[in-house]
Amino acid sequence: MNPRAPVNPRRLLVWLGLFFGSVALVLQFTLSMQLHAANGRDLPGAMGNFFSYYTILTNIVLVLIYLSLVLKAKWLEPFRSPVTRAMMAANIALVTLFVYFVLRHLYAFEGLFDLADRMLHYLCPTLYLLWWLFAQPHGGLKWLSLPIMLLPTLIYFIYIIARGAWVQEYPYPVINVIDLGYPQVLLNAVLMTIGLAVLTAIVILLDGFIARRAVAHD
Repeated sequence: MNPRAPVNPRRLLVWLGLFFGSVALVLQFTLSMQLHAANGRDLPGAMGNFFSYYTILTNIVLVLIYLSLVLKAKWLEPFRSPVTRAMMAANIALVTLFVYFVLRHLYAFEGLFDLADRMLHYLCPTLYLLWWLFAQPHGGLKWLSLPIMLLPTLIYFIYIIARGAWVQEYPYPVINVIDLGYPQVLLNAVLMTIGLAVLTAIVILLDGFIARRAVAHD
């Protein structure tokens, strides 16, 4: 990308990602709270359900990464880390692939729900991956970072299983212990972890390849 273009494409990707990510999250939150209220659910239960989704949490992190580029606030420092940004490239790729190949046949959204769903699962991930590939400095990743990049998702899984045991509710059918039982859910989790590890390895390889290519062209 040419940073000297009339509209800096790197900055454009940041602002597009920040805008669409924020709009999608606010839209999904508003629609979800309205639906829960219509079904008689209390606010704590509705909030707990909303923030139990991996899609929501990962898209929130993407927005925070964009904010870390716009604002100089010290509390955003963790989101400036190359490891964090690369980790989210793998995580958000997993979100899109998982929804496309596993979940999209299970749900039929309409209207604004469909719009929010498409933005969170396809548009925002695409914008972020484009930004990471073409606008993010590369060359700071090591293979020792791979386990660290898998850790947040492991923590998420433990939290969701613990929460599900308490409230008898799970955000995704593949980790629904009520329907599948613990052995099948643990097997599904292992398979998802392997998939995420492969995506993370690809991200690390791409980081090194792009860095070497940039040096070769200097």
